[in-house]
Amino acid sequence: MAEGIDFKDLKRRMDGAASAFQHDLASLRTGRASANLLDPIHVEAYGASMPVSQVATVSVPEPRMISVAVWDQSMVQAVDKAIRESNLGFNPIVDGSTLRIPLPELNEERRKELVKIAHQYAENARVAARHVRRDGMEHLKKAEKDGDISQDDARSQSDRVQKMTDETISAIDKLLTDKEAEIMQV
Repeated sequence: MAEGIDFKDLKRRMDGAASAFQHDLASLRTGRASANLLDPIHVEAYGASMPVSQVATVSVPEPRMISVAVWDQSMVQAVDKAIRESNLGFNPIVDGSTLRIPLPELNEERRKELVKIAHQYAENARVAARHVRRDGMEHLKKAEKDGDISQDDARSQSDRVQKMTDETISAIDKLLTDKEAEIMQV
């Protein structure tokens, strides 16, 4: 086969979209405590904005409790403020240099909001996979126009790119379905 496209690179980029989606889903609350729930929170520390994990140790001592052990005593108030001001609905209890965050039961309305957010994350991941497909298809069209590959090769490679895209979107949809079931589970 003549000059085509780099399928390994396309696969890597599509897998990147799916793994970014998986990371986004990990930050969604499902009723169980997870250290990942605090990933989106940034603290103003030492003149810069830092993730909580860079100023404290985040652990899960109980299924419905997150513990944040702040390393620097002077940062406790900043971490507390950042957690309270995040849109996650957490109310930390300050205990010395440790913050305990009890997770309240999720109500039906909040579960539905979380499912909507999960759907938004999924759509963003699908769009990212489609952008990768578009880049691959444009590369194929250019290669065919320049005479680098034949029309038959271009068609077979574009079918392969489409199949790869379909598989990625299918994987994203499965992750979404699993997370939706996890969120709605009472």
